[in-house]
Amino acid sequence: MKEHELFRASSVMAVGTIISRITGFIGGVIMIATLGTALLADAFNVANTMPNILYNLLVGGALTAIFVPQLVRAFDDTDGGHLFASRLVTTISGILLALVVIGVIFAPQLVYIYAPSFSTPGFETEREIAIAFTRYCLPQIFFLGLFTMLGQVANARGSFAPLMWAPIANNLVVIVVFSAFLLKWPNVSVDSITDTQIQILGWGTTAGIIIQALILIPVVKKSGIRIRPKWGVAGLGKSFSLAGWTLVYVLISQIGYLITVNVATTAAVESAKAGITTGVGFTPFKNAYLIMLLPYSIVTISIVTALLPHMSKLAINKKIDDVKDQLLRAIKTVGVLTIPSSVAFLLFGPLITEVLFFGIDKNDGIYIGYVLSALSLGLVAFSINLVLIRGFNAFEDTRTQVWSILIINFISVGLSYLFLAILPSDWVTVGLGFAFSASYLIGLFITLRLLKKHTGVIHIRDFIGQHGRLLSASLIAMLPIFAISQYFGWVGSDQSSLVRASELLFVIVAGALGYFFAAKALRISEVSGITALILRRNKAAE
Repeated sequence: MKEHELFRASSVMAVGTIISRITGFIGGVIMIATLGTALLADAFNVANTMPNILYNLLVGGALTAIFVPQLVRAFDDTDGGHLFASRLVTTISGILLALVVIGVIFAPQLVYIYAPSFSTPGFETEREIAIAFTRYCLPQIFFLGLFTMLGQVANARGSFAPLMWAPIANNLVVIVVFSAFLLKWPNVSVDSITDTQIQILGWGTTAGIIIQALILIPVVKKSGIRIRPKWGVAGLGKSFSLAGWTLVYVLISQIGYLITVNVATTAAVESAKAGITTGVGFTPFKNAYLIMLLPYSIVTISIVTALLPHMSKLAINKKIDDVKDQLLRAIKTVGVLTIPSSVAFLLFGPLITEVLFFGIDKNDGIYIGYVLSALSLGLVAFSINLVLIRGFNAFEDTRTQVWSILIINFISVGLSYLFLAILPSDWVTVGLGFAFSASYLIGLFITLRLLKKHTGVIHIRDFIGQHGRLLSASLIAMLPIFAISQYFGWVGSDQSSLVRASELLFVIVAGALGYFFAAKALRISEVSGITALILRRNKAAE
C-alpha cells in the first residue's frame, strides 16, 4: 500500500472518527454538567466503563487481533469464508450473553473489585448507586461484541468507514438522553438521585450501544458475507489458540486499568473525607484521557485499520521488508498529528479543559487540564505502540507482544501506587497521568525489540529524525502562543465564557497555522503528502 493510497484509504475513516470523537466529547461534557466530577460521576463512570473493561478483558481484544487475519485466510475457503464467520459470530455471541447474565448477578462483587473504596463506612449510598448503574450498563457487553464482530467482517471486506461512523449514533443517543435529563433535573447529587433517574441514565447509555451495533447489520449484508446462526467450534481451533495469548495480553492491560480506577476512586474518597471536592477521582482522569485519544483516534486508528488487512496479506506472502516499510510509514504519518497534539496538550491543557468543560466549576475544569498535560507526555509513544502491536497481529503472533504490555503495566501500576502513597490525595489523579506516560515511553523500546523477530530491527533512528523535525515545528509554533497566554493570565481568568472561548480559538488557529508553515519550512514530506492529497481531493470534487 503506497503512501497516497494509505492516506486515501484512511481519509473517510478519519472524518468519521473526528465526528465520532467530537460528538463523544460533547456527550462527555453534558455528562459532567449533569453529574459533576465527584463521587456521583465516579459511580456512574465506574459502572459505564465496566462493560468495556470486561468485554475487552474476556473477548474484545482477541476478536480485534484475530478476526481480520483469519477472515482474510477464510476468504480462500470454498464457501468464501461464510461458514467461518457464522460460527465465530454465533459462538462469541453465546459467550457474551452468558457473561452479561453472570455480571448482572455478581454486580456487587464487580463494584467492590473496581471501586473497593465505595465500601468504606459512610459511602454506602455511592456503592448502591454504582451497583444499580452497573446492572443497567452490563448488557452493553453483548452489543459491544456484536459491533466489533460485524465491524471486523466489514473491514476484512475492505469496508472501513461504517466502523468509524456507527459510534456517532451512539453518541447522539447519549447527548439526547443526558441533555433531556439535565433540563428536567439540573441539580442531582448522591443524596438526591432517585431509582427512576438512575434507570433513565443507565438504560439510556446502553441504548446508544445497541443502536451502534444494529446499524452494522445491513453493512455486513452488503459486503457479501452471509452470517447465519451456526453453533460449533469446527474450524475455529487456530482462532481460539491465537485468542488465548491475546486474552493474556488484554488481561494484563485491563488489570493495569483496574489499578487506575482503584487508585483514582480511593483518592476521591480520601479527598471527600478531607472536604476536597475539586477535580479529584476517576472522572477527571477518564475525561482527560478521552481528549488525549482524539488525535490518536483520528489518525492512528484510521491508518492502522486501513493498513492491517493489507499488512496481513504481505505477512502471509512472506514480504517482510514490505511489512517493515508499512509500519515505518504508518509511524511517521501518525506523528504528523500526535506530536503537535502532545505539545498542545502539554502547554495548553488547563486552558483547553477550562473552556471546554463549561458546565462545571472553573477549578474542576482546570484540574482536568493538569491531568491532560500529564497524559500528553505519553501520547506519541502510546500511538506508536499501537502501530507496532498491529505488526504482531499481521504475523498472527499474539504471544510475544504479551511481554511488552506486561512491562508497560508493571511500570504503570508501580508508579500509580507510589503516587497514591506520596502525593496529596488531590494530586493523585495527575500522578496517574504521569504513570501512564512513563510506562509507554519505556515500553516503546521493549515493543520495538520484540518485533524484530518478525520484521528485523526497526531502529529508533528510522523515524526519530522525522519526529524531531515535527517536534521542532510544534515548539516553534506554540511556544510564542504559550508565552502570550501566560503573560495575559488566560488560565483561571474571570473573563466571560465567550472571551475564554475566543482565547482558545486563537490558540488552536494560530498554533495549527504556525505548525503547518513551520513543518513546510522544515520540508517534512508527510505533511506535504497530506496537503497534496487534500488538494487533489478538493480539485477532483470541483
